Amino acid sequence: MVSGAAPSSFRLNSVDRHGRQIDPSVLAAAETIFPKALDYGQSLLGDLAVIANTLEEVAANVSQRMARRDSSGEPEAIRNLPGYVFRAFVREVNRLKNKELAVLDAAVEGQTLAQRLADPARQLEMKVLVKECLARFDFTERDMCWRRLEGFTWDEIGPVHELSAHAAEVRFRNAVRAVKAKLVRSRKPLPPTAQTAQNEQLMPAMEADDDERKT
Repeated sequence: MVSGAAPSSFRLNSVDRHGRQIDPSVLAAAETIFPKALDYGQSLLGDLAVIANTLEEVAANVSQRMARRDSSGEPEAIRNLPGYVFRAFVREVNRLKNKELAVLDAAVEGQTLAQRLADPARQLEMKVLVKECLARFDFTERDMCWRRLEGFTWDEIGPVHELSAHAAEVRFRNAVRAVKAKLVRSRKPLPPTAQTAQNEQLMPAMEADDDERKT
């Protein structure tokens, strides 16, 4: 988690929230691109602590990747380390946004929070995503969303807000539709400076990263 209040005074931790060590060179690269990561992540993740945690996790992933490559004797493939870390951060932010959309869909369909938290390794991440989703609604819509994720039916939710079950469901679906539209519109294209990181020397590491995420 970031230890400074302002981007100009921040310091990232040398370990991520899972206790994984971050290579010093990767940490330095992550701190270099933090202002750019903050600018990219604010409209998508909102909270500074969430952005910092995400960047630290990305840095830990890159560190592990570099360690595996070093132990296998493969030549250095990352020439633009800050650009590579930023690109990985962008992909991770977009992955989280896709999961946030999935949380909204789960609430509409009545999938309970217990089901969404079935994987212990992702419980904290899911709780953060649920919190981010709830923050996007007004009080009534937030209550509806939370009750749906707790397993309440529309017949139970409607009377709480002096609405019929159908009216409550329509209001919530409309609110979810509006929030999802905002999330889609908030996506930013990758800045041109980060695109330069995708050179021939970088591609082997990028492809390994993509293959790792598919497994």
